[in-house]
Amino acid sequence: MKNQVNRILFALLREEICGIAPEAEVPAEINAEMLRELYVYAKHHDLAHLVADALAKHQLLPPEDEMTSKFEKQHMMAIFRYQRLNYQLEAVSAALEEAKIPFLPLKGSVIRTLYPEPWMRTSCDIDVLVHEEDLERAIKLLTDKLEYKNEGRGSHDVSLRSAEGVHVELHYSLLEDDRANNAKAFLENVWSYAYPAEGKHCQMLLRDEFFYFYHVAHMAKHIEIGGCGIRPFLDLWLLDRQVEHDEEKRNALLEGAKLLTFAEASRALAKRWMTEQELDCEDVTKELERYILGGGVYGTTENRVAVQQKKRGGKVGYILSRIFLPYNQLSLQYPILKKHKWLTPFYSIRRWVTLLFGGKIKKGLREMRINRKTSQDDTERAEQMIRSLGL
Repeated sequence: MKNQVNRILFALLREEICGIAPEAEVPAEINAEMLRELYVYAKHHDLAHLVADALAKHQLLPPEDEMTSKFEKQHMMAIFRYQRLNYQLEAVSAALEEAKIPFLPLKGSVIRTLYPEPWMRTSCDIDVLVHEEDLERAIKLLTDKLEYKNEGRGSHDVSLRSAEGVHVELHYSLLEDDRANNAKAFLENVWSYAYPAEGKHCQMLLRDEFFYFYHVAHMAKHIEIGGCGIRPFLDLWLLDRQVEHDEEKRNALLEGAKLLTFAEASRALAKRWMTEQELDCEDVTKELERYILGGGVYGTTENRVAVQQKKRGGKVGYILSRIFLPYNQLSLQYPILKKHKWLTPFYSIRRWVTLLFGGKIKKGLREMRINRKTSQDDTERAEQMIRSLGL
């Protein structure tokens, strides 16, 4: 049944994203069990709203049915989430523009314009980049003027939340945990690739090659920590086909960061999913597909542990790497260490206390159990995939 659910899912996604009418992949009727499987699978990847829209077009949702209600709810929630996020993005953008604070909208808020309808590309938050020297002024502006609540500073962003519950990640850096090969050296230069949006002075846009590079680097980072779901591959497909671009410029950045091999495998997988025919793909693409489809939109701890065990020297090495963060990662979480490296032992202890008393102890214990149970075969398989992807 799983293979049939896969075929139906991607046939419906192709229709929604590419306008390709499904043929034999989608049956004239879908039984209750299949509909339930399809709902669970699509929701796992945050795609149930697209599947709901496609099923409704084919009149495959039975009236007054539990699964129909669930699909319709996901459809309506996606539209509601988009409208709410877009309203807040406009408010944040206007406030930053008026205060003359340069800023860059990132990720979903930009990519959704490539979809047939903007609500089709869901997001759980708004991502905006500002210069680090403007960070405190931007926080004060959004908390005072728009009444956002400051929920704390992370390794590369500050978490803010509106009274209506909209989450804004105010980035001051694109660096995250020093992952994705050599991406760090390029991501540090993000503002050199920015230019003003039409009719704006402070709202900036990224040149195509860098926006594409950042998208691939962000995907690679999530592959290393458990998976990223199907959605970024749909984004990649649209970036390759809906945006006028210079392939050489894109590939030069990717090659410089040693991400071109991963990008090519990701493009091949997106093509496999978004075209009508089954394509002959290399083993690494098929293994990436297995990894992604099994992980869901946020990936799995099992995937992350399997990947990181090999990188950290086995089960003991993985545990030690989780307990004792290296300085380069700890300093991203606590920027004060960049000026006062001698404080590293004290902030290591602070991190442990935060983990113990910050509600994350159960998550940590579960991760340790998974680390203990992960087999050598799983570790070797994940390591082979990561190596083949050039990560």
